[in-house]
Amino acid sequence: MPLRWFHNYSAVGNSLGLTALVMCIPVVFLFWALSVKRMKGHVAGLLTLLLITIITTLGYGMPVPVALSAAVLGMVNGLFQIGWIILAAVYLYNLTVESGQLEIIKSSIASLSTDRRLQALLIAFCFSAFMEGTAGMGAPVAVCAAMLIGIGFAPLQAALVCLVGNTQPVPFGPLGVPTIMMASVTRIDDHVLARAVGMDMVVLALIIPIFMLVVMAGWKSAIDVLPAALVAGGSYAITCLLVTRYLGPELPALLSSVVSIVSLVVFLKLWKPRQIWRFPNDPDAAGEASKKHSVWQVIYAWTPFLVLMIVMCIWSVPEFKLWMLNASHLVVNIPAWPFLDGIVYRNVPIVAKPTLYAASYRWEVSTAPGTAIFFASLISIVLLRVSPARAVRVFVKSLNQMKIALITLASVVGIAYVANYSGMSYTLALALAFYTGKLFPVVSPVIGWMGVFLTGSVTSSAVLFGKLQQVTALQIGINPVLTTSANLAGGVTGKLISPQSLAISCAATGMAGRETDIFRKTWRYSLILLGIIIALVVVEAYILPGIVPRDVLAPVAAGTG
Repeated sequence: MPLRWFHNYSAVGNSLGLTALVMCIPVVFLFWALSVKRMKGHVAGLLTLLLITIITTLGYGMPVPVALSAAVLGMVNGLFQIGWIILAAVYLYNLTVESGQLEIIKSSIASLSTDRRLQALLIAFCFSAFMEGTAGMGAPVAVCAAMLIGIGFAPLQAALVCLVGNTQPVPFGPLGVPTIMMASVTRIDDHVLARAVGMDMVVLALIIPIFMLVVMAGWKSAIDVLPAALVAGGSYAITCLLVTRYLGPELPALLSSVVSIVSLVVFLKLWKPRQIWRFPNDPDAAGEASKKHSVWQVIYAWTPFLVLMIVMCIWSVPEFKLWMLNASHLVVNIPAWPFLDGIVYRNVPIVAKPTLYAASYRWEVSTAPGTAIFFASLISIVLLRVSPARAVRVFVKSLNQMKIALITLASVVGIAYVANYSGMSYTLALALAFYTGKLFPVVSPVIGWMGVFLTGSVTSSAVLFGKLQQVTALQIGINPVLTTSANLAGGVTGKLISPQSLAISCAATGMAGRETDIFRKTWRYSLILLGIIIALVVVEAYILPGIVPRDVLAPVAAGTG
C-alpha cells in the first residue's frame, strides 16, 4: 500500500466527464434500489456501500485497505455520532408512553386544535425548527416524528411531514454550524454569509408551512388553514430576517422558532378553521377534545419535552460544553485513523496544491447532542416516577426497535465517507461546474443538494464544496457569496432524500427497512424545493445581482487558502 495516494478527478480515460459518468453508478444504483426495486433500506445501503467501494478502487485506483478504512470510519461515525442521538430521542419518547403521560399530551394539543394540519404546523414546523437550532444531526426529525405518532399520526405520514417541515432552519442549526463552517472554509465573513443565506431561508419559511400541508392534505385542505400557516411561517421569516441581518448565524433558527411557536399558539387561541381535518379512520376528534386536564397535569405530562428544551439550550452553550469536557474527560479520540490518515491527498483544482486529507475519529461523549437527550431522559425518569427496572426495560425495547435502523445508518454514512475520501464527490461537482460555465449559479444549488444526498449533512456539503463554489464564482466573475449561500440553500432540499435522513426517520417511527416507502414520496418534493431555490438564485444572479451582499474581503483573499 502506498504511503501517499493523490486524488485524480479525471482518472477514467483521463476525462473528467467519463470519470463522472462512471462515478454516478453507485448514486444511480441507490436511487434505483430504493425507488424502483424497493429494497429494504439496510439491504440497499449495504449493497451500495459494496458497489461504491469496488468502483472507487477500480476507477480511481484507490488502495483497497484505504477504501475499506474510509467505509469503517463512516460506519463508526454513523453508529455513535448520529445513532446515539436517535436512540436517545426514541428512548425519551418511549418513556413518555410508558409513564402514561402521552394521553395527556395528546389531549393538550387537541385543546389547541384537533385539526391534524394545525398539529403538524406546531410540531413538524415550529418545534422541529427549535430542535434544529439546539441539536440538529437528525434529532428534530427523530423527536418530532415520534411526537406526531404519539398523538395519532401514521408512522409514514409523520416521517414525511417532519422531513418536509424541517427545512428552513437547517443552515442555522445547531447554533449556525453549517453557515459558520462554510464561512471558515471560504474565509467569507460569517455575518455576510448569514445575511445571504437568510434571504433564501426567509422565502422558504413562507413556503414550507403551506408546502408541508399540501404534501400532507392536498391543496384545498391546505388553503383552508392558510392564516395559521402564514402566522407560523411569517413570524419565523420576519425574525430570521432581523436576526441574520443584525446578529449573525448563531441564533436565527433558535430565536425564530421560539417566536413562531408563541405566535402560532396565541393565534390558535383566537382563530379556528371552518372545518376540522383528520386522517381517514382517525379516532373521534370530539372525544380527544372533551378530555379535560388541569394546567398542572398538562405541564407535568409535557415535562420530558420541557426538560429536553432546557437541557438542549444549556448543552448548546460553548462555555458549558468546555466545562463538561474538562470535568468528565469522556472523549473517544483516535487522532490518526488506521490505513487512512496521512495517506489521502486532495488535489488541484479543489485545493491550490496537494493537501493532506486528514482522517481521525473524535467523539466527545459528554457534550454530544445524544448525551444531552439521554440526560433529559434520566431527569424525566425521576420526574415521571418510572422505576429503574422499568426504565431499563424501556431502554432495551428502544434498542431493539433500532437494530435494523442502525445497520442502515452505518451503511449510508459509510457510503458518504468512501465518496469523500476517494474523490468521487469532487469529480461529480467539478463536472457540473466545468460543463455549465456562465450558468454555474444555476447548478450551485444542485451541487449543494448532491453534497447533502451523498453525505447526509449540510455542514459536510459545505466542507466538501464550499471552496469549489467560491473559486468557480471568482473565475467566471460573479459574487462568490451568491454561490456559497446557494450551496447551503440547495443542500437543505437534499435532506429530504438523503439516505441518512431516511434512515433516521424510519428509526424514529418504527419503520426500519421501509426507507423505500419514504423515498418514493419525498424525491419529487425534494426536486420541487430545489427548483424553488434555483429560481431564487437565478433572480439573485441575473435579475437583481446587487441584492446579495458582497464579502468584506478582497476577491484575491477570498479565493486563496
